[in-house]
Amino acid sequence: MSSTKDFDRAIAIGRPPNVRKLFPNSRALIVSGKVIDRALLKKGKAMTMAANGRSHIVIRGALQAAQRARAALIIEIARSEGGAKAYCATNFWNLARQVDAVCNELGITVPVAIHADHYGIKKREDIPFAEVEIPSLFDAGITSIAIDASHMPDDENLLASIELARLIPSWAGYETEVGEIKGKLGLSSVPEALFLIQGLNAHEIYPDWIALNNGTTHGIEASDQGIQVELTREIHEALADYRVSGAQHGTSGNSSERLRAIAAETRTTKANVATALQMISWGVEVNDYGNAILDDKGEFVKVRGEGVTEELWQEMKEYAAAQGWKGGNYKKLNLVFENRILGQPREVRERMAARVENFIHSMLVDVFNAADTADHALEVILAAGSHDPGPKTGRLEKPEDWTVERIRARAARMNTDKGPQGDFED
Repeated sequence: MSSTKDFDRAIAIGRPPNVRKLFPNSRALIVSGKVIDRALLKKGKAMTMAANGRSHIVIRGALQAAQRARAALIIEIARSEGGAKAYCATNFWNLARQVDAVCNELGITVPVAIHADHYGIKKREDIPFAEVEIPSLFDAGITSIAIDASHMPDDENLLASIELARLIPSWAGYETEVGEIKGKLGLSSVPEALFLIQGLNAHEIYPDWIALNNGTTHGIEASDQGIQVELTREIHEALADYRVSGAQHGTSGNSSERLRAIAAETRTTKANVATALQMISWGVEVNDYGNAILDDKGEFVKVRGEGVTEELWQEMKEYAAAQGWKGGNYKKLNLVFENRILGQPREVRERMAARVENFIHSMLVDVFNAADTADHALEVILAAGSHDPGPKTGRLEKPEDWTVERIRARAARMNTDKGPQGDFED
């Protein structure tokens, strides 16, 4: 275990400039996403949770779990959840402030990155708005971002990513994506992934993570298809020279065995968990890997005495019914009921956070192999002597081979199946 002296040194040099400016007197070790990735790589065959902080209660439980496990952690929110059209009270602009406050309140000392997930670009007309908004996220304490232009054709995905990468501080964690996350349809391929990573590399852009459509879905996993480990391993091995790690999306609902395989057999260091944490905090009954259990009417089963009060759960169900919300659309209750949830008695709030904590702790320690990676993160910071460990690779591709014209020509020669159209945002 690292010493108090190491922690003090990490606080002094390991926090990025935006975090130091926002929280000059803080003892919260908020770090770049790069630090978290490098820590998991140092341990090997390990990934940590990118816990989706849809509510303040989930954020508290996640931080408590990471402290117990001595695990480096990522707290994130996606654009659809916490952007300009949010359905959660947690958003891009208050997430870092919530994490910093909880860390100082509870004495959390593990390193935590603040990740803006799925910053979606669906068409070229979205880019001017993004050019204004993305810098504001870093002003608000974000330390890592996923630029997700996977909704567009391969050439447009790459070109938009090149254009927007200049807005990301060089020290920040950076995730890219190929193939929308939409289950067994439109699976990502080696040529698609190489096209994106090689094109970025030619422009001296070095992602820390790549997200794939490797067979899973966002939200409630209703089938047993889930993550395709062999496909993931094949793509990661093809990208080995570029030293990009994997980001596993749609983790909720996949079996522990499948998740252990992803950690042990692929280059994945980041695993997003969202829906499971929401349901667990509310007191919904889940199976051992976080998938909500439904009764014979297809409704969620609330465990009496856990999560929110029975009275509040009834209010939530009635509100959802009035809106016509079922299944995955229960996520829209987050914004509506956050203040009601925070207004419950202390013992109720604490049992909610404890339920999240226990689930995440089990995942970090028993499934993801992330225990004690906090110490590896401190080693990364101290070895670098700064908040920025630098890129994992250098330029391997020739820029003259990746001009706009050649990018479009290369993309035209690829035969890819993007799957059905639809809303696969989170």
